[in-house]
Amino acid sequence: MNRSSRLPELLAPAGSPEALRAAVAAGADAVYLGGSGFNARANAVNFDENAMAEAVAYCHAYGVKVYVTLNTLLYDRELEAFLSYAATLYRLGVDAVIVADRGAMRLLSRYIPALPVHASTQASAHSVAGVDDLVALGATRVVPARELSLADIRTVVAQSKAEIEVFLHGALCVSYSGQCLFSSLVGGRSGNRGECAQPCRLPYNGAYPISLKDLSLADHIPALIDSGVASLKIEGRMKSPAYVYGVTEIYRRLLDEGRAATREENHRLRELFSRGGFTDGYFVGRAGKPMTGTRSEQDKADSRALGELSFPERKIPLRGEVCIAEGQPAALTLSTADGRTAHVTGDIPAAAKNAPLTEEGLRDRLCRMGGTPFSLAPSDLCVTLSPGLNLSPGAINALRRAALASFTAPNEARATFALPQGAGRPVPAKQIEKPLRTALFYSHRQSDAIGEGLLYFDLFFLPLDEWERAMLPPSGVYIPPIVHDHELKEVLALLKKAYDAGIRYALCGNAGMVKAAKEIGFAVIGDFRLNVTNRESAAALREAGLFSCVLSPELAMPQLRDIGWGNAIVYGRIPLMLTERCFMKENFGCERCGNAALTDRRAVKFPMLREYPHRNLICNSLPTYMGDKRAALDAIAPIGEHFIFTIETEKEATRVLQAYRAGSPLAGEVRRIAAAPQKEKRT
Repeated sequence: MNRSSRLPELLAPAGSPEALRAAVAAGADAVYLGGSGFNARANAVNFDENAMAEAVAYCHAYGVKVYVTLNTLLYDRELEAFLSYAATLYRLGVDAVIVADRGAMRLLSRYIPALPVHASTQASAHSVAGVDDLVALGATRVVPARELSLADIRTVVAQSKAEIEVFLHGALCVSYSGQCLFSSLVGGRSGNRGECAQPCRLPYNGAYPISLKDLSLADHIPALIDSGVASLKIEGRMKSPAYVYGVTEIYRRLLDEGRAATREENHRLRELFSRGGFTDGYFVGRAGKPMTGTRSEQDKADSRALGELSFPERKIPLRGEVCIAEGQPAALTLSTADGRTAHVTGDIPAAAKNAPLTEEGLRDRLCRMGGTPFSLAPSDLCVTLSPGLNLSPGAINALRRAALASFTAPNEARATFALPQGAGRPVPAKQIEKPLRTALFYSHRQSDAIGEGLLYFDLFFLPLDEWERAMLPPSGVYIPPIVHDHELKEVLALLKKAYDAGIRYALCGNAGMVKAAKEIGFAVIGDFRLNVTNRESAAALREAGLFSCVLSPELAMPQLRDIGWGNAIVYGRIPLMLTERCFMKENFGCERCGNAALTDRRAVKFPMLREYPHRNLICNSLPTYMGDKRAALDAIAPIGEHFIFTIETEKEATRVLQAYRAGSPLAGEVRRIAAAPQKEKRT
């Protein structure tokens, strides 16, 4: 969906009303902000319903669009409240909502189809097929992974069915967004629920190897314009109004002039906020150690030295026409330079008893814009006034106010919209005949060592580039969770080779690969990376043809029971991060591949694994284990069981399976599936 014929939208963050005004003053085309719940910045100021209504009216007066972030994963018991809140936003006139949860997209498409949905980068799309998968759920715009290069972005823009929005400036997550469980499983604060504790910014192995510099694409503006992207997004809903104004103002100028930043402008961006400078490593296809950075004392001092930046509030110049004629309602038309027009009618003028209305008096009253964002010069108001008529000052003022209000008010269809009763209430899942017991082995040595014990599993999987080494052919192959478009040909060839060898099942945590795997002939099980946390998401995957799915490891026992379909992870060191960069090579050397770990300040070790082709997984220090909690698992039937074997030796893998089958405790400290959710209702 190429759009290179016009400038991309400049989208700025608004973490507070003050930041919103700063973004508008600096020339943003659109702002994104959080409401009273369901957004991925739970600690931002955010906007309650009254503040949201004011924000929408304020931005629409300037012709600025408002996108509201609803980009957290949802639980079943939140779906009804989520949909109700989305309906409120629709009635208030927001221009789009930003969503990550597949079930949420499914609900919005069904109940509020006129509300545009922008798929968040948390939805983990990184390819044409991944984008189009979200379009099928109702997304009109997709924010793909920040790890895409310019070439990848061009491919997605040219070949996908959605508008494409890319990040332009601001903080980078070291893990693919939507694929980070570090804060959640280790610290109890879910990044997928807006509460990330930023463990990537902490020291490991005596340094800060996974803390990234902020992104800046200020040197690539011409290429971005030419790429055809729909929108360029500045990150920073936790940043100050001064930051929002300063960064937005610079990028507004660069876009309007179609050029890269000067040395002075880059220096100014760095003064506003940086972590030892900026990076464009993903964009230019050079991901590596130079991307690493922390916020130094000098960085902080540079930002403090700027002080509080003041910014002028823009006025929107209007042109107008007013007609006061005998026997006709007074009529006023106002228009903006960008083509927006308001036409209103008012009272019928009366014959003047004493002093008739004059052009000068009419102009004086209609040009009084007060504290509104508008200005109307008397010379820009064309007056048609029949002689001998009068119209009360109150009627003239009402005419003016009605015209200005029409620039900001939602249309009547929106304002009166209502959901059907019970909308969003989860429907019980269709029961399956038999819950599955499945396992993923990252190494063939583990499955080979278990031998006949593999019969305990209904299906077991090996990685797509690993299965051929196994003595015991697996039931299925594990598809890489990330497959960029330039890697697709090779991955499809590997899949076809496995299918031709008689393998008929695929474990897929990459929504963009589900259709391709099914077309080859595989029966597909979804991996936990699809982030299924509610029945609506599960239903969307069933409709896409998946016959089962590994559910999110963030779910507690009652939440798993609520979904009633799929598998829970009952054993394994769950991968906490999925990174584009190979941190093992950067920090330990290729000879340590598969035998490296990040060690935190408490000497806790987080093992690292290679992911296809040279990406990394950072795994939990503790394995999840439920072998001695069979009664709890029986209580959530028909949820099945899923095992993940990562760094276990052959003997350890065998010992784990023996203990699990016997219902025995596992030696050492383990993580459990929580008995109750930490927090659900977030409105």
